[in-house]
Amino acid sequence: MEKSNVKKLTLFAITWPIFIESLLHMMIRTADTFMISRVSDEAVAAVGVANQLVMFMFFLFNFVAIGTAVVIAQYLGAKKYNEIHIFSANALALNLIFGVIISLSMVLLGSTYLGFFKLDSDIFSIAHHYILIVGAALFLQAIMLTISAIIQAHGHTKYTMYVTVGMNIVNIIGNYLFIFGALGFPQLGVTGVAIATVFSQLLGVIANFYILFKKVNIKLPIPHLLRWQFQRVKKLLSIGVPAAIGQISYSGSQVVVTGFVASLGADMLATNIYTLNILYIIIILSISLGRGTQIIVGHQIGAGEREKAYNEALKSVKLSIILTIVATIIIVLFREQLLGLFTSNPDIILTGSMMLLMGLLLEPGRCSNIVLGQSLQAAGDARFMMMVTIVIIWGMSVPLYYILGLHFGFGILGIWLAFIIDEWVRGIILWWRWRSRKWEDKALVKQEKQEVQAG
Repeated sequence: MEKSNVKKLTLFAITWPIFIESLLHMMIRTADTFMISRVSDEAVAAVGVANQLVMFMFFLFNFVAIGTAVVIAQYLGAKKYNEIHIFSANALALNLIFGVIISLSMVLLGSTYLGFFKLDSDIFSIAHHYILIVGAALFLQAIMLTISAIIQAHGHTKYTMYVTVGMNIVNIIGNYLFIFGALGFPQLGVTGVAIATVFSQLLGVIANFYILFKKVNIKLPIPHLLRWQFQRVKKLLSIGVPAAIGQISYSGSQVVVTGFVASLGADMLATNIYTLNILYIIIILSISLGRGTQIIVGHQIGAGEREKAYNEALKSVKLSIILTIVATIIIVLFREQLLGLFTSNPDIILTGSMMLLMGLLLEPGRCSNIVLGQSLQAAGDARFMMMVTIVIIWGMSVPLYYILGLHFGFGILGIWLAFIIDEWVRGIILWWRWRSRKWEDKALVKQEKQEVQAG
């Protein structure tokens, strides 16, 4: 079968478009929050809670995209090009099915999920309308995630960045039209935000399909869209399932935490949402380096270049920590002005400012988790990361959120102190794992060779 189009890989060339793309994704979230804040703080709280559920469901099908990215990167490194087209077809069909199932779940059970948070009736109603629209379209996210993973594994991160630019523009224009009723459009508030979000995602899927076929030169053989080979699907799931379980575990803990914060009142819930939106710009530094490192490490593992892979991850995590500290300092210096963009409530600004100061301790630990975690996934060691995430989060962190935040009455600041402890503990464990080099025997391509020889 025809060779797909693989770009020469360097960390900077791969990472900067991912950074811009992630920044634009953050801008979509921040723009939503900023524009919704012009409606009310209650609307912000409703969408924030609803998005916690959307992200939790999102991780349920994200495992196929994660597995696809790692498997394709390793097979490209090993120059097994014919397998790439088949893996792509299998992954796309598999994730579409999961996406449809999750979409149906959100439509049929959305009100039940929201009931966990014990929201006021007004906030519940707003959140439910939002979930019915955005949740029903989650299958679009499943398709887009998988296609983006294939494109980026080939090193063409600029293309997915361009798609995100377009989606960002469409989303913001849609928000403006529907929230403020401009140009004769109906003034729909949060419902309009949901419609704009889904429409931008639909256009993004169409654009990504064009790039996949015309620029990356991937073919999707119809037999492999309809019929899957067990060994190939097993490889996708061997990485994707443990990685997704870890993400689901973390996301689930954040849903629990959101419930704790919601019990503190609407003001504290809004404060948490505003602060997280501001700090997200720091997280994307780590996400970008982590994803870029994952692509390169995956190629190097597939090519048998273990020493290069080992050093690549260590270099990336050190750079990520430095950039994180610098970025956090800049945000801390302007913390009151940044919070003032979202609200004029003095209590929210005061508490949010203290939380941003705590970010100086929180973010370096978080960036270590992101970069080292994605490096371990690229090497095929996703199961270890899954175990660390589950054991630490549910055995230590979630109880600590409750004890510091609610039991001892430290409120949202106590919860954030528990965040700091959680990130640093997991970051140190992942650092030890990478330095131990126990991941070196997990490569998927090597396992395939062993299976062939055994046969």
